[in-house]
Amino acid sequence: MEVSPLVQDVRPPTFQPKVTQLYEELFQYDDTIHSDGFWTELFLLRPDKTSFSKRLENVSADQFLHHQHEAQELFTQALAHIKANKLPSDEIALDTLTVFLAGVLSKRYTNPSSDIIEVLVGLERVDIVFTDFANVLESLIRNGRSLNIRRKAIEVALSLTSGAYQTSLVSYFTHKDLFPALMKYIQDIDDPAKAFEPFTLLGLLANYNKFEFLNPYRLRLEDFVNEAVIEKIATGLAATCTSIQQSYIGVIDDMPPDTSWSLANTLSYIGLGVLAPIKAINPIAVSEDHKERFGVLPGPEIAVLLAVYDFVSANKFFTSSLLQSSGKKDPPFAAFLSMISYLLHHAYRSSRATLYGVLCLITLRIIIEDPTACKRLCDPNISVSIQLCRQRPPTLPPAPQARSFAAHILDICIDTINHNLRRRLDLTLYAASLRLIHRILCCLAQNHNHLPYHWSLLWQSLLSLTKFLQTYAQDIISQPVDIQQLTTPLFKSLTIAVAAGNAFLQDPSSYDDLFYKLVESAPVLEAIKKSFSIKPEGSATSVPIDVLIQTAKHFHAILEQEKGVGRLRNMVSSRDVHRVIRDGYESLEVPDLVGMGVEDFDLWREGEERGLVKRIGRGCVEDVRRLVG
Repeated sequence: MEVSPLVQDVRPPTFQPKVTQLYEELFQYDDTIHSDGFWTELFLLRPDKTSFSKRLENVSADQFLHHQHEAQELFTQALAHIKANKLPSDEIALDTLTVFLAGVLSKRYTNPSSDIIEVLVGLERVDIVFTDFANVLESLIRNGRSLNIRRKAIEVALSLTSGAYQTSLVSYFTHKDLFPALMKYIQDIDDPAKAFEPFTLLGLLANYNKFEFLNPYRLRLEDFVNEAVIEKIATGLAATCTSIQQSYIGVIDDMPPDTSWSLANTLSYIGLGVLAPIKAINPIAVSEDHKERFGVLPGPEIAVLLAVYDFVSANKFFTSSLLQSSGKKDPPFAAFLSMISYLLHHAYRSSRATLYGVLCLITLRIIIEDPTACKRLCDPNISVSIQLCRQRPPTLPPAPQARSFAAHILDICIDTINHNLRRRLDLTLYAASLRLIHRILCCLAQNHNHLPYHWSLLWQSLLSLTKFLQTYAQDIISQPVDIQQLTTPLFKSLTIAVAAGNAFLQDPSSYDDLFYKLVESAPVLEAIKKSFSIKPEGSATSVPIDVLIQTAKHFHAILEQEKGVGRLRNMVSSRDVHRVIRDGYESLEVPDLVGMGVEDFDLWREGEERGLVKRIGRGCVEDVRRLVG
């Protein structure tokens, strides 16, 4: 009996989308030459990026090499459909190529540069194909028919650049300068947050082999002065920084309570803000779950900081615009500092977070080393409110929200010092933080800016660090880092405060407290000088730590003299010490500031820190790969 053609076939247990079937057919490793119809269908169906990415994960580097025909065919056909400029196949081809490049370039090859070229196009065709490829992407980014297709072209460039960063393939983007096209895209967008991808790509390109040849993107950064584009970049950076900050707040919410109406606001409104009561915010206990969630932060979008570093290093106009930009919500630089506060508060949780923390501190150092920028940051008449991290004790003491940028930066440095103390101290992180403190104090002393600030906390943090260094001297000395990179800015900062504190401290009590803490710390200072064999450097007429020790001895001598004549009892109270300190000012010999960095501070020199800069660059590249993958 014949079976009726109307009998229904057995329903399959699951339905597989047609595009997924095509992905499976594409990598069957049977050297099939796919028909034009196959490619037409592939680039007409909505891509399933997740499915395609999983399929590529199952292909090893050896399989790609041994069956390179399929990969080369896909790359060639995708490029052809992009060049055809027909909707929707060109956009689908761009999406497919982004995922494909991320999959291919994520594999570990024995000879990365030659193997990847062989997989994608073949060694004999690479110059022709990749020159054409770079030209097509540049044209699309600059003049694509829509912002959507222009963004997709940027994503392809990001996928290739991050995946092939250690190969010669990225050189095709240096021969074909993408900078004007990327800047034009940023100029044309309406939402500044969309500047993230081109700005991040620019950071990768500006760092590519920059110690081996004259990188053209660095030269482009130096000359760029388009104010409208820079404003969009700054505003987009603020959005990214806020997003990163929110990821930390999502673990522990340390935002202050709503103060839309309060006594403090009312007093501030009528000019009596100094009388307003300030309520401390109690830190929340950190659980194991919190620690685990903090450990994976920040997210990969943090890689945008590489571009910020390069722009700040090369372009004073960008720095000035960043500091002065107001933004639609918060000032971009305020959002930048707030994000840095959260990052550095938790820097010790991973080497990756520490590395980004160092990058932030270096970026701030470069900004502060510009005299014009530094004056703005230290100007007490320019104040801003910044949300600083308060997620773990010890927390910073409550302070008026609107303060100078310098006050907020000093708080960030103090927080970094207090929250990242470990027996195996990260000397690079601490040295970067201490150099920042030193430079701010130099600027304040030069310009006689009397900065309202809780100076006592700064002295306490610096001298507590000194005690920590002495306690774990053997562990610290054993590290392959020059300890004087840390001790020099540490003791120079304290010496500047001793010699020129009257130029920037807002009241005598802050000065008294510094000397009181030095008197207390005299034994530690003497011990640490011996432990680390601290010697003079450069043109210094005296060693900073010697100045501190002699200052402490000066007041110790007065105390002993007072005891000798019976003015003091054997048990000296803190009130007695403070009185002796005030009486001893007149006889104190003010130290010479030559060599302390006030007039001749050391500038950041990238060439002297190649190893560190390259490590930072590699870390950013890995995060961009995570983003596009």
